Amino acid sequence: MLSKELKAEVEAWIAQDPETDTQELLQRTLLAAESGEGAALADIEAWFQGFLEFGTAGLRGPMGPGPSCMNRAVVIRAAAGLSSYLLKRSARRIVVGYDARHHSLDFALDTVGVAAGYGLEAILLPRTLPTPVLAYAIGFFNADAGVMVTASHNPANDNGYKVYLGDGSQIIPPTDFEISEEIAAITSSASVAFSDSWDTADDDVVRAYIAQATELFTSEKLPPIKVAYSPMHGVGREVWSDIFDDLNLGTLVAVAAQADPNPDFPTVAFPNPEEAGATDLLRALAHEMSADVAIAHDPDADRCAMLIPTDKGWRQLRGDEVGVLLAWWAIERARVFKLAHPTGTFASSIVSSMQLEHIAQGAGLNYTSTLTGFKWISKVPDLVFGYEEALGYCVDPAHVRDKDGITASLRICELTAYLLSIHRSVESILDEIAVKYGLFVSDQLSIRMNNLSDIPAAVDRLRNNPPTQLAGLIVNECADLNNGWKHLPPTNGMMLMMDKARIIVRPSGTEPKLKCYLEVRMDTTDVATGRIEANQLLAALKRDLQVSLGI
Repeated sequence: MLSKELKAEVEAWIAQDPETDTQELLQRTLLAAESGEGAALADIEAWFQGFLEFGTAGLRGPMGPGPSCMNRAVVIRAAAGLSSYLLKRSARRIVVGYDARHHSLDFALDTVGVAAGYGLEAILLPRTLPTPVLAYAIGFFNADAGVMVTASHNPANDNGYKVYLGDGSQIIPPTDFEISEEIAAITSSASVAFSDSWDTADDDVVRAYIAQATELFTSEKLPPIKVAYSPMHGVGREVWSDIFDDLNLGTLVAVAAQADPNPDFPTVAFPNPEEAGATDLLRALAHEMSADVAIAHDPDADRCAMLIPTDKGWRQLRGDEVGVLLAWWAIERARVFKLAHPTGTFASSIVSSMQLEHIAQGAGLNYTSTLTGFKWISKVPDLVFGYEEALGYCVDPAHVRDKDGITASLRICELTAYLLSIHRSVESILDEIAVKYGLFVSDQLSIRMNNLSDIPAAVDRLRNNPPTQLAGLIVNECADLNNGWKHLPPTNGMMLMMDKARIIVRPSGTEPKLKCYLEVRMDTTDVATGRIEANQLLAALKRDLQVSLGI
């Protein structure tokens, strides 16, 4: 039964909702709920679970009416809270970008309108553009903050609101809590002042990003390459194609069915290159054109996937494999092209492969691990290269202090062309790295859950009853990451350490998933046999872990 309190809350929301579509949907659903329709009541309760949490670098969630969804009323209040936070810290300028998802432009226009209404100088990027361009634009415009309206690789009905500060990196605690408090003080979107005194940027910022990216490619003569490409129905194609053509890298062919932005993502169940089946069309194209490499961006092009030809067909590399390759190439390219040896710090998230630390140490570089998410990697002082296993790579932190699928793709193309010139394969390089630094083989158990409360409950079961052994390996350490670990601040998760393996279990920060990261390490010169043994051990670890999680 619909309570009087909930009915009053819904009616108050309808009265201040600036969006006709969500107003009308709420009115229809409220009438149905009052008449006893169970599904309508369930919808109302889902839409009014409290204000959408300002968490992973901002807001992200399904679009719909009410305070628990992404909609104009929520975005207006978020923009007002952010603007209030910035003004209290003497900020003066904000730049806003947006992708091609449903309502992204609406949310971006609300943001610049609210920011201008608060007296900030607000700049809107000229059109739908990749997230890395917004991260770059913060420095280009000397802005104090940036907002990117995107839900990255989430399903089609989601949208989000990613917040950056003036250093070009995403916000971390306590900034997110402080902004959240300012948002909570805005009681109604109807009370928020708007202004049309904001500006639309011209294409100079896009051209500057492209020019900066092209400087990352070596001036040495390398053979042209054939690249199969998918922007996954997103906004990466235009900028990436311009860079590819400006450098005359060879032939770039996009998957026709995924080449243009489409917010419904019709050819994929989830627009995430990590998801099963998402790169099937790309594989087919790569085979058809006998490509040298295949690359997929996620819809906002801040992540990229790499596929390589092998004797057994096209293989998609894991995010850890690409991260290790790019780290190795950052060092090796300096030797090959007689450049200055890189200096600074390599960084990766705690759930990424431990192999990066060994590569960094072997090159005389510093290494540090961070909590999950690029907002943490971006904060590492003196960062020279950073990555997270979820296909995020930062190869140019001086200009884009965030993951950037476009410049990472450029480095992938440079590596591919170089290996072609010396008649080597990517697989042979991965084997060489494994012999030198140890064979690290990783896998992931990712479980999508409809009931969000089931996710922390599964972590708690592991916390309260940790296993003493998994797959015959003794668990030497069972660390509750809620208490912090080494230099890392607290986060919800568990880490299980064994002599030859490590497992981390945590809730996803962006999707309704429980994520389990498994890695096995072996020292071997017979890499092929070692990989078989490692994968067998990973499979056994997975089975035993599911039992411990009660899933």
